[in-house]
Amino acid sequence: MKQYIVDAFTNKPFAGNPAAVCVMESWPAEEAMMKLAMENNLSETAFIVKEEKGYHLRWFTPGTEVELCGHATLAAAFVILNFYEQGSSEVKFNTLSGELTIRRAGNLYEMDFPTYELKEIPVTDAMEKAFGARPVKAVLGLDLICVFDSEDTVRNMNPDQMLLASIEGRIQNATALGTETDCVSRSFCPKLSIAEDPVCGSAHCQIAAFWAEQLKKEEIYAYQASKRGGYLHCKMKENNRIIISGEAALAAVSEIVAKL
Repeated sequence: MKQYIVDAFTNKPFAGNPAAVCVMESWPAEEAMMKLAMENNLSETAFIVKEEKGYHLRWFTPGTEVELCGHATLAAAFVILNFYEQGSSEVKFNTLSGELTIRRAGNLYEMDFPTYELKEIPVTDAMEKAFGARPVKAVLGLDLICVFDSEDTVRNMNPDQMLLASIEGRIQNATALGTETDCVSRSFCPKLSIAEDPVCGSAHCQIAAFWAEQLKKEEIYAYQASKRGGYLHCKMKENNRIIISGEAALAAVSEIVAKL
């Protein structure tokens, strides 16, 4: 079985967010997929099986299966459209979050994702202790979004992972207005066995939606300020959908010889 390592939300290898992508003829046991995800020790390993219509896509962190992952979906689309369906400009994935359509638009891969209802919640001392700085606002959807007073605060923070795991949200995101982009953010995922996700597409279903409302803009250009860094083009749609686009770069192709 071939496995591709693709760096998402970047146009050069060893930046952005790496994902492993495995294209298979049939599903192995869930335990086997979980073990391979642990072996890879990347934030996501994507598993794909071709169906009668489109492809079935599942995502695994080193700790659990997740219902939506943006960067691994971008990586999966990159693999399918460049190695398996070279003549196609789009691919459809059946996932735990429903059918996802990814289209190639020049160098970008456009992902049509759902958004989540966001509600403002009180800023707490627990949030301040976890992040090491006090947010000016907190919003909760699937993930927690804590808004800070400056880009430098977000870039320089070194949060306490154990304390982060004790507060709200699947992922704990820190964000602020950007100087060169509309916003900057970082995504911490101790509940998913990931200290920090280098560039998180699913989190931006919420982060971009928040800033679109705050800035009264339909399009948000976002930067994820991790050590690897990555750029996301986000465009709000009707019916609680969002287009998140990014580039991708191939880092490696390998062969899995262990029996799954």
